[in-house]
Amino acid sequence: MRTRTLTATTWLVLTTLLAAAPARAQAPASAPAPAGQASKPDVDPAQETIRKLNAYVGLLNRTLRAQESLSRYQSWVNMKTGPTGRERIIYGLYGLYDVRGEIAKAEAATAQPPAMPNLDGAMTRYIAAYQALAPTITEAEGYYERQDYRADKMEQGKALHAKLAVAGPAFLAARAQVDAALRVEKEKSDALELAAIEAREGRKARWHVANVMTEARKVMDLLPTDAKPVVDMAAFEAALGRYAVTVKDLDGYSAANPNAFHVFESRPRALLGKLREFDAKLAKAKGDARRGAGRDVTWIVNDYNTMVSTAQTATTFSR
Repeated sequence: MRTRTLTATTWLVLTTLLAAAPARAQAPASAPAPAGQASKPDVDPAQETIRKLNAYVGLLNRTLRAQESLSRYQSWVNMKTGPTGRERIIYGLYGLYDVRGEIAKAEAATAQPPAMPNLDGAMTRYIAAYQALAPTITEAEGYYERQDYRADKMEQGKALHAKLAVAGPAFLAARAQVDAALRVEKEKSDALELAAIEAREGRKARWHVANVMTEARKVMDLLPTDAKPVVDMAAFEAALGRYAVTVKDLDGYSAANPNAFHVFESRPRALLGKLREFDAKLAKAKGDARRGAGRDVTWIVNDYNTMVSTAQTATTFSR
């Protein structure tokens, strides 16, 4: 049975995990070190967390190409029997990106503070799973691009399928594990950041931006993907309800404080409207995005990422 694919969304959510986090104020200067004793540079634990998570997010973004490539392959191949050469259309696979730099940064980050045992371990396994899969995808992409299957009657295609059928699911499972572990750590980071902003400034413009972006991401995390096309409607609607509260609060603050935001205040409520339309479609489909609602995912993700971009400067130019 051929897999009907949805738009992949995981990387777009992960792209913005840290992008909307407001800059943290510099730590107070420490007292001068006694004479003859070298002073140690101040280390901000929050910034260490951001640097570490950014290294992981960077790798996940670039290696999503492997997931997209597998989805393309599954769209025309019967995964149980493999390719035959008699398929109506042979799409092949997508080529992968050079991720050596991202892998090096992520591998280094696993040993850097703060320790995140679950995430660090999941990332190490993910890198191994990607490195096991990538050479086969690259070989298969070239094989189908050259249309070698016309010359060898799909003999090598069948051999490559045997490898993809093992390494592909292992990679997708490892990615799901690292995604889940990353979200846990990001939620911890979000909570600390929001509390720090409130402690410094109170619940003003920057707090409202951070608050609405935190809750928006939680909704986005529950959108359907190729690996999980059926949405947990109870969890999705609960997250959507929490996001709606933050949007209403931001709108109230904006009304009471004109010019508090720059090219941002309309984005959260516009996204909320689209998410509510999507929720209604999902409800009719009993949460299964493959029954029509999946077409809206791309537009929702695009709007979300636009909102993230404007969130980065939402209070920079306000008056």
